[in-house]
Amino acid sequence: MVNLIWVGMTIIGLVFAIINGRMEEINEAIFNSANEAVTLCIGLISVLVFWLGIMRIAQEAGLLDKLARLFRPFVKRLFPEVPDNHPAMGYILSNMIANMFGLGNAATPLGIKAMEQLKKLNGGRDSASRSMITFLAINTSSLTIIPTTVIAIRMKYDSASPTEIVGPTLIATMISTIGAILIDRYFHYRRTRREVK
Repeated sequence: MVNLIWVGMTIIGLVFAIINGRMEEINEAIFNSANEAVTLCIGLISVLVFWLGIMRIAQEAGLLDKLARLFRPFVKRLFPEVPDNHPAMGYILSNMIANMFGLGNAATPLGIKAMEQLKKLNGGRDSASRSMITFLAINTSSLTIIPTTVIAIRMKYDSASPTEIVGPTLIATMISTIGAILIDRYFHYRRTRREVK
């Protein structure tokens, strides 16, 4: 569905440009954007590699395990139907920790693995389980302590203070995560009450 939306937006934009005689501006924007995207990606690689290296050091030092143990009781309350030693719990915790450090690209494979394990717990059904919905809500809101990618982009564009985004990001993502959990719980309990009736 999303692909159809993107294709539709592209076609509408091109038709609008042809009607208004702005195809030259479109071509220029396409080539400039492509060049800018490649330059930005290369600039981000160094920062992401640095933080992935830090994550690897933290993993080898046992810091990630300690963080996982610290968050396990809280996460267990969010996902009561996931057994303690199930692989899904490990992937969920790893995904959340990677997101906390702003490593969205590193968190994505862990999130996919968590969803695969949650689907197995759901008996392989195509309908989403309570845990899958909760994980999606929390993963989308994504509490972030250090917004690594945003800091890297701000550094790339010569921001005077690239790290000043840390405080507002922490506050905004904390509010979004609390909101996601509250909305998730509201709809869960509403659905449960409806099923009981």
